[in-house]
Amino acid sequence: MNTTRDIARNAVRLELAEVAIGLFCSRGFEEATFDDLAAAAGVSRSTFLRYFGTKEDVVLSVLDPLGDLMSEELRSRPAGEEEWTSLRRAVDPAIEYFSRNPADSLVLLRLTRTTPALAGRLCEKQANWRPALAEILAARTSPGNSTLLASHVRAAAALHCLGIAAEHWADAEARLPLGALVDQAFATFTAPRPVTA
Repeated sequence: MNTTRDIARNAVRLELAEVAIGLFCSRGFEEATFDDLAAAAGVSRSTFLRYFGTKEDVVLSVLDPLGDLMSEELRSRPAGEEEWTSLRRAVDPAIEYFSRNPADSLVLLRLTRTTPALAGRLCEKQANWRPALAEILAARTSPGNSTLLASHVRAAAALHCLGIAAEHWADAEARLPLGALVDQAFATFTAPRPVTA
């Protein structure tokens, strides 16, 4: 449960990140320093560093809640629901996040795609989301119908479907509904068949 202090800290982190992302876009990710970010935000460098350890953290921290939200969504799905359908619904929190403020999301996605350090860190973040999704998925299935390996593969595929759909959404300047693009991405795979011995 978040305390008032946690809520306040998260609000400050979000505000600092928004200022920093704007500066990264105008000046360049590599060129902007922590001194520049602190000055733009009107705080000291040491204060800025209390909230973020790296510039990559500054940009991608806004995505931190998504892993837990997607896991919670997957855990809440009906017990008898087909796995691939459950995984599709599990990424709804990410779709809702990006769709809430398309202009800001487009800036974030473009900055991430054009900055190798950010692209690499985003891949790490997605890899960190996968184990929880895979374990929840494996626990939901009947013994013998799925393996942890298969669950990891399906969770990874689901996250990649989300990521590729988000890229297409950004390329289309958010003119297409992100949820519909994610649906299309998921539909390119047939429902995974149960693993048999």
